[in-house]
Amino acid sequence: MVARPKSPVGALLPQFYAGRDIFITGATGFMGKVLIERLLSTCPDVGRLHLLMRQKKGETPEKRLTKLKQSQVFDIIRQQNPTQLDKLSFIQGDVAQPGLGIASEYLKQLQEVSVVFHSAATLKFDEPLQSAVEQNVLSVMRLMDLCDTLPNLQALIHVSTAYCNPELNVIEEKVYPAPAPLPRLLALVDAVPAHLLASITSQYIKPKPNTYTFTKAMAEEAVRSRANRNYPIAIFRPTIVVSSLKNPYPGWIENLNGPSGVVAAAGKGLLHVFSRKPGARADLLPVDIAIDTLLAVGWETAVDKLPDVRVYNCSTYENPTTWGDFEAALKVYLTRYPLDGCLWYPSGSGVENRYAQKVLEFFLQTIPLHIAEYIMRALGVKMKISLITAEQRLRAMNDVLAFFALREWKFKTDNVEKLRTRLTPSDAAIYNLDPRSIDWNDHYKNFVKGTRKYLLKERDQDMEEARKHANRMYLLHKGVIFFMMILLFRLILQNKTVRDIVYGTLRLLLSLLFATYSSVIEA
Repeated sequence: MVARPKSPVGALLPQFYAGRDIFITGATGFMGKVLIERLLSTCPDVGRLHLLMRQKKGETPEKRLTKLKQSQVFDIIRQQNPTQLDKLSFIQGDVAQPGLGIASEYLKQLQEVSVVFHSAATLKFDEPLQSAVEQNVLSVMRLMDLCDTLPNLQALIHVSTAYCNPELNVIEEKVYPAPAPLPRLLALVDAVPAHLLASITSQYIKPKPNTYTFTKAMAEEAVRSRANRNYPIAIFRPTIVVSSLKNPYPGWIENLNGPSGVVAAAGKGLLHVFSRKPGARADLLPVDIAIDTLLAVGWETAVDKLPDVRVYNCSTYENPTTWGDFEAALKVYLTRYPLDGCLWYPSGSGVENRYAQKVLEFFLQTIPLHIAEYIMRALGVKMKISLITAEQRLRAMNDVLAFFALREWKFKTDNVEKLRTRLTPSDAAIYNLDPRSIDWNDHYKNFVKGTRKYLLKERDQDMEEARKHANRMYLLHKGVIFFMMILLFRLILQNKTVRDIVYGTLRLLLSLLFATYSSVIEA
């Protein structure tokens, strides 16, 4: 067994987290897992990590913790320092329950906690308002109630989103005025029946486009307006979090949200058209840069002890890429590193006009996938997922992605840039807070390879067979296009006027060719 090397002398973050207990909500999510991995791998002397977990799909928190420890994200830790995983313990609870649903015996375990990272939230854009308020607003209020009872707490970091004020073009690092009075919102969702609340939601949340951004903005207001607290709070706002740049592995990804869903669906030959503005900035943020910044925010918040809430916009605005770059990279790398058993040749393309996108989506996805599903049923072929269900999910995913891919924002990142300069060279050797370190071409390549390996669990040794299958799909793809062109040409020729024009043009071209040939012979 090879022991993980000690932190370099002068590294501030490992020294700060040494011996400290940490409480984490949202620990089993994409960002939560990387947060745990980075704490255990870069802070060898960190104390216990207390993870809020609820019973889910019949699995107890204890069983979920065991499964979490077996996650691929911890492979390096298991190889080099497996005892670090013994520092993980579960706190049975639920952010949607009063008091976070934490029983008294678990509350005792939290008395030594120094830092709290709150990343639990619902990410559904179409979540009913009452449920979104429960999970995104009341959860942080309940967490702050809990934090008031923790005698050793030095910092609470609330993970928000850079898109909680999407009606603005420039997003500064501050808490903006709330879209609604917080007490009135809480009274509304408590008193109004669900069916009536659903009918007025879109009007009530304006100018926010959905309940997700609305409730994340309201959660920031709940944090800002918290009175009589004896611990500092910071708000951390990441942009669109995607696969890792380097840690725990290049391209590591474990969810199908947003761009990773596009990679997987296009690679499997299911997605053929999606919305995007090619020149718009795609503020894609590698998850390890996001988490390294989050850990530094925890340190700075505890050290500075500011009475006001400091906001950190974590963005790649300093080193931009575009949705056109993303699309072009997919066309290159999905054919170079194809996914196993694609149903069609990867040929997804972006469209800016929403009406054109909907028409193309109907003819290139909806109709073909419905036909394929009925053919499969007739042949008795069983699929892991219904193609009709897949098509419905693709449409929903495209609607969510269009919100980001047809617009662009300018995120001010002064606080993150200042934080970067406060870290020592030893810290910079461990933690990457700098988006300028991203080589986008290389990152897109690893994004595709990571989707294949880590998200879809496809083996590298099957790559050659995947390439052969993709080549067969390419020939079929081109054959269908050729057949459709011939069919379209035949249909066009059914019109006598069109037919006369086509034949007349051909006769003219033949006459010109014959005249040219004759003049060459005579010469």
